Amino acid sequence: MWSHRLVAPFTFVKTDVPQRSPDSLDDGQVLLRFLAGGICGSDLPGFRGAKGRLPGDTGVSAAEMDGFPIHEVVGEVIASRHPDHRPRDRVVGWASGFDGLMEQVVADGDGLAPYGPALSPEHAVGLQPLACVLYAVEQLPDLTGRHVAVLGQGSIGLLFSFVAKAAGAAHVIGVDPVDRDDVGPAFGVDTVVRATSDRWVSRLAPDSKPDIVIEAVGHQVATLGHAVEAVAPGGTVFYFGVPDDDSYPISMRTMLRNNLTLKAGITLDRRRVLDRADAFAREHPGLLGRYLTHTFPADEVQAAFELACLPVPGRVKIAIVP
Repeated sequence: MWSHRLVAPFTFVKTDVPQRSPDSLDDGQVLLRFLAGGICGSDLPGFRGAKGRLPGDTGVSAAEMDGFPIHEVVGEVIASRHPDHRPRDRVVGWASGFDGLMEQVVADGDGLAPYGPALSPEHAVGLQPLACVLYAVEQLPDLTGRHVAVLGQGSIGLLFSFVAKAAGAAHVIGVDPVDRDDVGPAFGVDTVVRATSDRWVSRLAPDSKPDIVIEAVGHQVATLGHAVEAVAPGGTVFYFGVPDDDSYPISMRTMLRNNLTLKAGITLDRRRVLDRADAFAREHPGLLGRYLTHTFPADEVQAAFELACLPVPGRVKIAIVP
């Protein structure tokens, strides 16, 4: 069966790998036929050649992993040893081995859920990041009437903006060095700020500080410090994403003097939040259509990842299809 492998930084090759036998599945696992995959910001360090750390990391390099680094997948169930999934079901969720870029994918059934039949696979792939954002917002204080700032207006940051507005935020600020005037308002952004986070926070008046700041940039340490500096006294900072570094320096003096709360965490209750994402998308028709801006066939995965690395206006979510 076809697969794609990173053989060097920024370099995919197509390979042929043995098919997985349904008999090889462990309890709880599901074998999927690949229908679509989404490129996530957390996939990009692997594409660039950074090792990073994955759940269950055994030290195997990316060049030895078929299907790496895609983890957002939509597939049709071929075989299942999970009670909730049956052959021919169409499901969305996590490729638990970060090996979703291949013709057949083995995944943990607890990280998969069915989705509305009206959705195409490439649109359904957006339910996985939406589920992550919905779970993160559940960890925040009630957003009703709050002022919320989202640092980073890429594919995750725009979802945070949309969900925050839908949750009742009075004002949403979207901060990004890329011009997002064309898409920000459609995702609930009241004030689109074209600036780096350090320049934005340096101009922020004390009485204009938001109650909640969500760091949706990732892959650098400085922006978390900017979020801590920007939030109002008594406010909350949420760090979203997979950290590239073990240690992030922040001002504990600011945390202490301003009575701040810092939160982060991985997505738990995956089946529940995937179901919630499906319901949320039905409640907000058109969201996933605006979210998906580019679709590439699997044979053009190189071009898809190269585009994902470019901070260009007009690009939000990129999907890969067979």
